[in-house]
Amino acid sequence: METKINVISEAENELEVSLSYDEILPEIEEAYKEERKNISMPGFRKGKVPTSMLKKMYGEAIEYKASEKIANSKFWNIVDEMGLKPISTPQLVDIDYDFGKKLSFKIKYEVMPQIELKDYKGQDIEKPIFKIKDEDIDKEINHMLKAKAAFEDTEIVEGNSERLTLNLQRLDKDGNPVEGQRSENIKVELDDPKVNPQIPQNAKGKKVGDTFDFTFVDEHYHGEELHKEEFNYSAEIVKIEKIVLPQVTEELVKEISRNKAATLDELKEQTKKNFEDYYNSQTENIFTNQLLDKVIKNNEFAVPKGYVEMLLNRMVENEKENAKRYKVPNFNEREVRQNLQARAEWNAKWQIILENLARIEEIKVEDADIEEMAKAESERIGIDVEKLMKYFKESNKTETLLEEKVVKFLKENNNIIEVDPEEKLKEKKDK
Repeated sequence: METKINVISEAENELEVSLSYDEILPEIEEAYKEERKNISMPGFRKGKVPTSMLKKMYGEAIEYKASEKIANSKFWNIVDEMGLKPISTPQLVDIDYDFGKKLSFKIKYEVMPQIELKDYKGQDIEKPIFKIKDEDIDKEINHMLKAKAAFEDTEIVEGNSERLTLNLQRLDKDGNPVEGQRSENIKVELDDPKVNPQIPQNAKGKKVGDTFDFTFVDEHYHGEELHKEEFNYSAEIVKIEKIVLPQVTEELVKEISRNKAATLDELKEQTKKNFEDYYNSQTENIFTNQLLDKVIKNNEFAVPKGYVEMLLNRMVENEKENAKRYKVPNFNEREVRQNLQARAEWNAKWQIILENLARIEEIKVEDADIEEMAKAESERIGIDVEKLMKYFKESNKTETLLEEKVVKFLKENNNIIEVDPEEKLKEKKDK
């Protein structure tokens, strides 16, 4: 066997292979066995034709047909033997089978390009620091208590502590009812922050049977163009109920906190901790994404198209499986593919940068790293450490560990600029 690797570009190689007939003979003989199953000749039942007769009658056709399959199989054998690392689906670009003598072929395949990275250290990256306010904790506890609230009928809307049952009728611009645009017995809690503020304002002082009007403005984008659409409604009050929160007892606190708190103060502390855990997780995710975005933007390069396509295909298949699992109707594969294109390109860029950064900074996954992870997992699920280590090495866990180490390196070598997200949002609105 003769092999030669031709470097076409920094991201594409071509493997050139020449094999003698003896080297492919086992695969050729297997091809005859497979074809024999479907061929019958006078005097012989299907599957019983002698190999010598098959070779005489159909030899060239069978061997030519088998040559592409053999080329593909030999390619992957060579990949394993030579430690080649194709990153996308290889393409057979040339095949030459000299019947009974030799097989030659060329296969192009994409490789992880080696790029010289720049500006991946010493960058200023904003990290949002969310402030937990007492009013946020009070609102959350009030929300928990409302789940246990009682509702008492009342005659008049006095403030925001009522629940209304409404019949809603959409009106045209002249104030006339729009046919087919009526909804009945809609329940609205007036202190819900998601409720249109005109509803509690215009309902105040109203009684059962009274009506009031309100306007809803829908804002949405078509591309980069903002569209606004106004909807006018008339609301008839069918029922008014006063929301009566339950008395805060030790039993109730234990129930709504799932036995993590017994007093109101403990519940507030538990709620505060839940907020902190959530915000810390969100903060870290936002910071990490902004950090990786910055590194990617600082390093522009041509991404191998086949690699992007392979990642995109995986994403689309995952979405397709999720659609089946959750019985999503009318799954539009073309639309999903278009929506995922940018994310596939981003992921491809990041994976290439990750590999190169690990190479440049000599970041590696050692056996000690895998053993540490296996020990932690072993304690959690009770499987032997050695078995877990073997599984981790054979799966993509080492790739996950490498990514974690590279991201950790980036976090340690860039500057965190803490920002108040509320102030940041205010600045954007002012602009």
